[in-house]
Amino acid sequence: MTIVIVDYGIGNIMSIQNAFSRLGLSSPELSRRPEVLRSASGLILPGVGAFSACMNNLIKYELVNLLNELVFEQRKPILGICVGMQLMANFSTEGGKHKGLGWIPAEVIRIKHNIEFQVPHVGWNDVNIIQNNVLFENITDKSHFYFDHSYHFVCDKFYVTATVDYGLLLNVAVQNGNIFGVQFHPEKSANSGLRLFRSFTKYVQKC
Repeated sequence: MTIVIVDYGIGNIMSIQNAFSRLGLSSPELSRRPEVLRSASGLILPGVGAFSACMNNLIKYELVNLLNELVFEQRKPILGICVGMQLMANFSTEGGKHKGLGWIPAEVIRIKHNIEFQVPHVGWNDVNIIQNNVLFENITDKSHFYFDHSYHFVCDKFYVTATVDYGLLLNVAVQNGNIFGVQFHPEKSANSGLRLFRSFTKYVQKC
């Protein structure tokens, strides 16, 4: 069983690898090589920075068609983190309208600013688990996770597995079959994040 982090030049790679090491698991390899990604049991799509830059890098490294193949034809489990989750939407309005991977019918729009809730949304928040999901099987409702984002994922509630109350309900975890996304950073979320990574690993093993 191997988990590979998709290397498209963006993401908190070392933090993710360190989290797996703390769990006593093999540190996920970082690669964009087709043969390595095809041989992986599961994938992690990290993300830091602007949506458009991330999509441009996926296109630049010719990863879009390959990821579509792995996710939809081979049904490999994949976990998108932060912008990695946002890339799974149809499009984002960050810096103009930019096309995403289209794995979940959704749009990514800016969080509405108000006096009480500042944008970007940075820091720890309680996560509301609203749907049974393998990622949260060992995590209690209202557990703390760490966030750092200005845009949020808008989709039908059918796909939503967790939310956060930030003046409005933000969708912070989604699932579409073997496709999982979390808006928060599990690699920065202490024990809650470690439990989530362990649950994803167990799911990959079962698959």
